[in-house]
Amino acid sequence: MKALLSWREGDDGLPPRQRILAMAVLMSGSLMAVLNINLINIALPTMARDLGVPSSVSVWIINVYQLMAAAAILTFAALGYRIGRYRLYIAGMAVFTLSSIGCALAPSLPVLVGFRVIQGLGAAAMMSIGPSLYRVIFPSRLLGQAMGLTAMTVSIGVAGGPALGGAILAVADWPWLFWINLPMGAFALCLAVRALPFEQGRRFPFDVLGAVLSAVALGSFVIMVDGFSRGPAAGQTLALLSLSLAAAVAFVVRQRRVAHPLLPLTIFTEPRFSAAALTSLLAFIAQSMAFISLPFLFQNVQGYTPLASALLFTPWPLGTMLGAPLGGRLADRCSPPLIAACGMGVLIVGMMLLALLDGEAAVFDILWRSGVCGIGFGFYQAPNNRELMGSLPRERSGSAAGVMASVRTFGQSLGAALVALVLSGIMFAEPADAMPVGLALWGGALAGAMACGLCVLRTLHYRRTQAVFD
Repeated sequence: MKALLSWREGDDGLPPRQRILAMAVLMSGSLMAVLNINLINIALPTMARDLGVPSSVSVWIINVYQLMAAAAILTFAALGYRIGRYRLYIAGMAVFTLSSIGCALAPSLPVLVGFRVIQGLGAAAMMSIGPSLYRVIFPSRLLGQAMGLTAMTVSIGVAGGPALGGAILAVADWPWLFWINLPMGAFALCLAVRALPFEQGRRFPFDVLGAVLSAVALGSFVIMVDGFSRGPAAGQTLALLSLSLAAAVAFVVRQRRVAHPLLPLTIFTEPRFSAAALTSLLAFIAQSMAFISLPFLFQNVQGYTPLASALLFTPWPLGTMLGAPLGGRLADRCSPPLIAACGMGVLIVGMMLLALLDGEAAVFDILWRSGVCGIGFGFYQAPNNRELMGSLPRERSGSAAGVMASVRTFGQSLGAALVALVLSGIMFAEPADAMPVGLALWGGALAGAMACGLCVLRTLHYRRTQAVFD
């Protein structure tokens, strides 16, 4: 934290004290957005019972939030240029906070789902705009540390969400899972008005058709993966996949022809940016394959309860909390691709160790191997995000943030689809067999190995570039 307050001659970004206040705003926004998935996950059975709906229907309380957040990411990233990131981030945080009131007071599932749609849009605004503001808030020499703190904040939400949700449900009803957003959101809003850097929007036409196409492409893909993971229906899966691909192709064609594109495709001509985005895609495929497949091992094979299964994951986000700040600090001093490659190597080792678990594995064996994965992922994530955000000019940071969020969503969804493909018709036929989960974990390790190899190639390119400048 002392380093983030430091100042040097020629530094860009905000003054040190305002820098910390702005960082507190962005960390609060990230924490609220992540907590609202992990808090609600553990409460779904209680909410289904109180609202009088089947458990299979109650999952839309989670799904619709994630769907809206995924579908609107690129739209809000582009709107940040149009109306100004200051206004859009504050508006997103206000919408998110106020819609929490509607969620808490909802008398029925349809009303609750409706307010979750609005809440997901608020979360999308914060997630798509927040990362780009780091380029304005912090000087380039501290960007890695800022990214590390952000990754740590997300990990706190992942690790603490189930425990906090369980604690709230132990003393209060489920609406309090939404009421707790009010004090945090109100405080962050007051701080945001004062601390976030103000900027004017730019007067140019907004690509409405591009926004619709991006939402259809991302949204239909997320719906397809969710349905596929719950029991694939060939006709529906093919229809949604076709819709997603058609919308994606139309989106690319549109972006090439329109004068003011939603996503300038020229940013992908920067090799560092494209390589970092592809690395991020592979890394989130690997992480998602572990997150989706391990519960089957813990519950179907080893016999743990859903709550105990969630607790067995805790070392992963805790490890990320430890690894991300250190990786970000090193990335500000050394080659970011090299640090990312080291972290990805540790993640691969951790996933291989998890793949070797069997039905008789001791709790300690599960915990320490999961912790290795978390440390590796955190050590990788902050340097890679630093490279992704820092490789483009500052005026393109909004587009970079939109791509970063979209790649994360697409990678997580693709990883879930691959796990469903591996487990479909196998796990449920042999519920005591650990082999299918092992195959999924080995597949995740393979995706991680591809990401690690890409990081190594980027490291060689980074050294050649530095040698040219020297």
